Amino acid sequence: MGQTNESRLARARREVSPRRLEKQMAIASASCTLFGREGYARASVDALAAEAGVSTRTLYNHFPGGKAQLFQTVVTWTSSEVRDAQLARLRAVLDPERPPRAEDLERDLVALARAFAGLMADHPNHFALVRHIHAEADHVPPEVLKAWHEAGPEPVARAVAEAMAHLAAAGLLDPHGDAALTAAHFMALTTHSIVETTHYGVRPLPAAETDRLIRGGVAAFLRAYGRGAVRPAG
Repeated sequence: MGQTNESRLARARREVSPRRLEKQMAIASASCTLFGREGYARASVDALAAEAGVSTRTLYNHFPGGKAQLFQTVVTWTSSEVRDAQLARLRAVLDPERPPRAEDLERDLVALARAFAGLMADHPNHFALVRHIHAEADHVPPEVLKAWHEAGPEPVARAVAEAMAHLAAAGLLDPHGDAALTAAHFMALTTHSIVETTHYGVRPLPAAETDRLIRGGVAAFLRAYGRGAVRPAG
């Protein structure tokens, strides 16, 4: 799953003095706000330092790699937070030791999609960062994109795929031999639909519209992957 933020912070406390760690966290926190507002390309080192209330020399002292290192630190930190929240909600809704009854599967998948979509309101700065990452992918250093994927999207995708495999083993889904693709389609039809429609939470939808999109997405997913669904040709 990767390191949790708690384990990452515990290691930092062992390796970095408390005063230095406190300053690094303050700079990263302030930078998260600026990056979420301006994006990667538009956020200058001078502006990042000013947002954190430090000199550019102090910023480079703590982050020798400058803006790229600072952005990677912020993205990894927020992605880990959201990843941990997603995995906790996944385990709470779809416990592999206690699969749902067939008649409750649709209800539980709707609950999972709602739980994932609700994270946009809980972590607005992170989703602002992700919105800018997608918009500026050609400007973001490749190592930063790689760190982001490894910290958040990849472990979550694996966990959802494992959940789909458990549902298949319980006789509740037919993943047609590809649990990872099944998971990707579930996310695309539900959570990703809400993310795109709201522009990563910038324009929240009325509750009734969110519910309509999630229920419709889950229904479409079950038509494709529920037991008894028609297997795609080819």
